[in-house]
Amino acid sequence: MTRHRALQPELPLHAPPTAGSGPAIELGGQRIHYALHRTRRRRTISLLIDERGLRVAAPLQAPQRAIDALLREHAAWVIRKVRDWQQKRPPQRRWIAGEQIMLYGAPVTLEARTGGNLPQLDEDRLLINPQLPPTEIESRVRGWLKQQALACFIRRCDDYSAQLALPAPAVRLSNARTRWGSCHASGRISMNWRLVQTPTAWIDYVAAHEVAHLREMNHSPAFWQTVAVLVADYAARRTALRRDAHRYLLL
Repeated sequence: MTRHRALQPELPLHAPPTAGSGPAIELGGQRIHYALHRTRRRRTISLLIDERGLRVAAPLQAPQRAIDALLREHAAWVIRKVRDWQQKRPPQRRWIAGEQIMLYGAPVTLEARTGGNLPQLDEDRLLINPQLPPTEIESRVRGWLKQQALACFIRRCDDYSAQLALPAPAVRLSNARTRWGSCHASGRISMNWRLVQTPTAWIDYVAAHEVAHLREMNHSPAFWQTVAVLVADYAARRTALRRDAHRYLLL
């Protein structure tokens, strides 16, 4: 049976980990839980570690001993990656005054304020109504962030489309787990709303990347040349986004 390790997704989004549930194995003196998914079509066993923890994909008839053997064979890699993702995971949020969120790569502090149309941004503070339950504050703050995201993404995609003499595309928000953005053959662009937490230079790279697909629906040299027309240092921005996005994704 061929064994391989799947690559982790490029988009380090955060979600409740799977630790504490499902099967587990002792590796290096640590008890590590993982999610096991068996499918009839799969022919190999693969390992994936991301913000949700360790996941194992296996053929329907793969024996447990083969799964255990693969995990033990790559024990050092599994332990290191699990630790890395635990360090990247943001702390539990209580949604009270004093906590911070990120907007365009800068921290914004939640501040209690009654009355008015809240949430509302006041310099580096986001005013919230402390009389609301935490779940409602969370819902409203996320909704506010999505409003900022959509306005920003539309503006940047419109600007880049104009530079390429293309019609302004329809832009919508996505909640994808493993992609920052996508461009549909119809010309519709989707961008992950969580990107609004990162520096504007990275937002511009993703917007330029998707707009370039309006001209080149591929990743050919011509496509990357188009991206470079819009964002000359796109390679550096792409590297920084992949490497450091987790520092900004508090939500």
